[in-house]
Amino acid sequence: MNKTIINAFPNAGLALRLVIGWTYFSAFWRRLILENKLDPEVSGYIGEKFNHFLPNALFIKPLIEYLVSNPEILLTKMWIFTIVEGVVGLFLMIGFKTRINSLIVMSLALGILLGSGWIGTTCLDEWQIGVLGIAGGFTLFQLGGGKISIDGLSKNFVLNETRFNDKLNLKFYTPFLVISFLIFGLTLYTNQVFHGGVYGELYNKSVKPKLEITNLKQEKNKVSFDVMRIEGADVYGSFLIGIDFLDKNGNTIKSLSMEDLSNLNKEQIQNYYVAKIKPHKHSLLLPLGAKANLSFEIDQSIHEIVLTDISGITWKAKMQE
Repeated sequence: MNKTIINAFPNAGLALRLVIGWTYFSAFWRRLILENKLDPEVSGYIGEKFNHFLPNALFIKPLIEYLVSNPEILLTKMWIFTIVEGVVGLFLMIGFKTRINSLIVMSLALGILLGSGWIGTTCLDEWQIGVLGIAGGFTLFQLGGGKISIDGLSKNFVLNETRFNDKLNLKFYTPFLVISFLIFGLTLYTNQVFHGGVYGELYNKSVKPKLEITNLKQEKNKVSFDVMRIEGADVYGSFLIGIDFLDKNGNTIKSLSMEDLSNLNKEQIQNYYVAKIKPHKHSLLLPLGAKANLSFEIDQSIHEIVLTDISGITWKAKMQE
């Protein structure tokens, strides 16, 4: 029966193997062949995009924060990650050691899912890539490379595949069944956590910018605070056009306009990660995942600050008592 199945469907996973293989190999192709996205000094550096994952990553947030806080280690990791994607993608497309590489695909897809599954402005693209990568990798692990593959050139291909399917049907049937439902469970869980897609109200953290203001303090005539953009589109920044400093009665002590913010001194901005908050042409630019300490000279005691985005959204923070 097993031989009949293999002879009838010798290339059941061919399209899946080619498409998944190209999906991962193309990451290598884009970053090193078509453009150089592994240079920290150029626009589009992949490390900055990795920094975008940080605010709402699931489970692996401490690892991401460690990497984006250490640029040299991050760069090494990006090189390794890119080369692994290229090698695994190529091996999948030619069908070499398909089952081993399918397991690596599952681990890569899991990292994508947990890190960036919450990102996506018009559709849940990163989440879909993650869950489909896990499910596709697991499917390829069960199917193997098929006859049109390097694996399939082996003289013992049919015999080896028959033996594997014998084990699958007998010894591994229950574990594979359980794993399939675990993958489905992970899909539902992350869909709900990242987007509310299973029950309740839907939400998308990539639509509107959101800032997190912490550590507001004043020492003599110096006011400082940490600001981090934790939501909004990853493809462009939030543009801060105003900062107001208020006293206890709500009166404005000092206001910084868009021109003031576009001309801030570098000494006033202390960035924590590879994604940088920096002066823009007509505003202060806050990329997704960027965090910095901002400092200003204020003569009077302040009670509250108000930050204004170019979209009109405002964020407030009060001095801790």
